[in-house]
Amino acid sequence: MPINFNKLKPIPNRMERRVKKSNIINATILVGSHLFVFLFLYAAVSKLLDFETFTVQLAQSPLLSAYAGFIAWAVPGIEILIACLLVIERFRTLALYASFTLMVMFTAYIFIILNFSDFVPCSCGGVLEKLSWTQHLIFNLVFIVLAALALFLSKEYNAKKTLLLLVTLAIIGIGIVALLFAFSEKKNYRNNAFERRYISDAIIYKEDYDFGTNNYYIAGFRDNTIYLGNYQAPLYLKTLTISLDSLKDFSVQISDLDLPYRRARIIVEPPYFYLGDGTVPVIFRGGILEWNATIFSYGETNFKDFEISDSTHIGLTTISQVTSTTTLGLLEKSALKDSLIYNDEIITKQIDGIFDTDGELLWNAQHKKWIYIYYYRNAYEVTHPNLQFDFTGKTIDTISKAVLDIAHHSHKDQYKKGGKSIVVNRHAATYGDYLFVNSERLGRNESPLDSAAILDVYDIINKKYKFSFYLNHQPNNKLTDFRIDGDNLIVLVNGRLWIYKLKPEHFGTGSNTTHTGQYQDEDRTPVKNSRSLIH
Repeated sequence: MPINFNKLKPIPNRMERRVKKSNIINATILVGSHLFVFLFLYAAVSKLLDFETFTVQLAQSPLLSAYAGFIAWAVPGIEILIACLLVIERFRTLALYASFTLMVMFTAYIFIILNFSDFVPCSCGGVLEKLSWTQHLIFNLVFIVLAALALFLSKEYNAKKTLLLLVTLAIIGIGIVALLFAFSEKKNYRNNAFERRYISDAIIYKEDYDFGTNNYYIAGFRDNTIYLGNYQAPLYLKTLTISLDSLKDFSVQISDLDLPYRRARIIVEPPYFYLGDGTVPVIFRGGILEWNATIFSYGETNFKDFEISDSTHIGLTTISQVTSTTTLGLLEKSALKDSLIYNDEIITKQIDGIFDTDGELLWNAQHKKWIYIYYYRNAYEVTHPNLQFDFTGKTIDTISKAVLDIAHHSHKDQYKKGGKSIVVNRHAATYGDYLFVNSERLGRNESPLDSAAILDVYDIINKKYKFSFYLNHQPNNKLTDFRIDGDNLIVLVNGRLWIYKLKPEHFGTGSNTTHTGQYQDEDRTPVKNSRSLIH
């Protein structure tokens, strides 16, 4: 049978296979290197083209704000240097190790920001600004793997030595970022000028429940029922009994879904629930039996926060049209009248009247008092139901004037809070005779605890500090919200709910006063120093 030589193919020898494999490896390393060149050059040029924005963003960082001026130049400079070394074959391996280390440091920074930081600053500029912080984390991890793969394929080091060097560099990179974080925490939280009085047995642990996500906030807590809102799903609620024997998920309905919502939040105050968004501005109200709400207030005034005192009165924090600073407002909607009054003399300006006056508005239903506690100074304001001034209370920290790090973006004429700002009072709640304040500031002879939060207790009747106690929770997390109802205390820590009982020998009858959301013979006339808008 004749042989068809056209069908015969040469069998590649061993040398040819090695050459082909080597070409594939070199191509892979080259492609990886070019991707890093593009990434670093693009990132560096984006930072330099909008250098002011990049510097402002660094100034907001809770880790890097102290070094914002230096890092603003150093980071794009290092990125450009690495990109140049990557295109030179002689220095390519060294540049890949540098790329790996830099990406590890970026990733460690993002991880700490997402999991341990007090707030999440803006992302970097350019296309990457469109990514969320979680997406940015995944993006960085992909490039870390790419750098490691290129190095393992390199012929200069064997796999064992390469792995050892990569692990060492990763530890060094993570360690540097962790040290920056630890130093910033210590610097901001340490204050030996005050001393707490701790009660070791103030509370009794009852239960805890893990929701599996940190998207929840406490929307209400009444009659042994906990209501939880969801930041990612604003129209969904979760209810949980304090005995953890009943858990329900359901949606709420509102009469208008087409408004430009940006910051919708639910407050449940039985028998009603409220959904408000101060950027629209709008507040809906509905019953907790049918969970269907209609517009309660629309277009009255933009507000930063709102709090419910009863079914017809809502307290607001907003920006004064007269002073252009943070002020308190009271919205009344009833069959008899609609009104919106302000008192511009309650919240006091120290620096700019916006950042320095930032705080949290609370309603004490047992004593019919509004309480506004400042985040950045050791003070809180107490008013009567009609916003008439009652008194100014002091917390035990010694920072009486806000310590703020404000970055100014001159091109956009915007001001943003930087990472060196010192938070004095982080979260607060009130019930009965007491104001409970969560503070992460450490007093004299105190050591930081990674599995407990501090609650300071103030007597708002006798106007004095009582004592402090620890709230134990899961390690390496921070308290995000808490509420008190009767002798029940609930605490939300990174998606896990902790339930405690307040011991009556320490809190007496003040924390066990019967709750009512209704006013009882309180004067509702507008205060003299307020502005009244009757609609």
